[in-house]
Amino acid sequence: MATGAGAPASGVRRRRSRREEILEIAVGLFAARGYHGVSMDDIGSAAGVTGPALYHHFAGKEAMLVAALMPVSDGLLAGGRQRVAEHPDSARTALESLIDFHVEFALANPAVIALHLHELDRLPEEPRRQIRRLQRLYVEEWVGVLTALHPKLSAGEARVLAHAAFGLMNSTPFLGGEVDRQRRAALLRAATLAALLADPDD
Repeated sequence: MATGAGAPASGVRRRRSRREEILEIAVGLFAARGYHGVSMDDIGSAAGVTGPALYHHFAGKEAMLVAALMPVSDGLLAGGRQRVAEHPDSARTALESLIDFHVEFALANPAVIALHLHELDRLPEEPRRQIRRLQRLYVEEWVGVLTALHPKLSAGEARVLAHAAFGLMNSTPFLGGEVDRQRRAALLRAATLAALLADPDD
């Protein structure tokens, strides 16, 4: 499933469940047409399932949106914490690891990023609040690394830099296919690292 941001990179991929396949199709349709531009019938038709079979997996579009966005936020936080914990003695190496992790996520999940950008506010209050909290905690992992790397930075200033970096890395929904994936990853990593290593006071 493309939304498995926290899945271990073991090289062995389990077979996706039918529910995951339907969810991936729904995410693609939401990203392409907008949440309100897609009906359950559209999703069922694209997935090749009838209405009753579709509702066996999801109560409705809202449930699909929650199922798409919540695990991503969980996975980003877990993965970010892991990468910071692996490099307690080197803020530079921790930053490089965070960038590698997020760039890989962004390239694998452009449709999910588009949903986060445009459809998050359509969620009910409670799951939206949970996702926002997970996002804030993920940002704080970056803030900790950036303030260690640039001791003169305040936490607020580091958040500005972190969000700027996310804007750069999360540009994947808007990138065409004229540059191959490996080169896109290298460009995004290099640009983000250069931006965050630069002395903010220069």
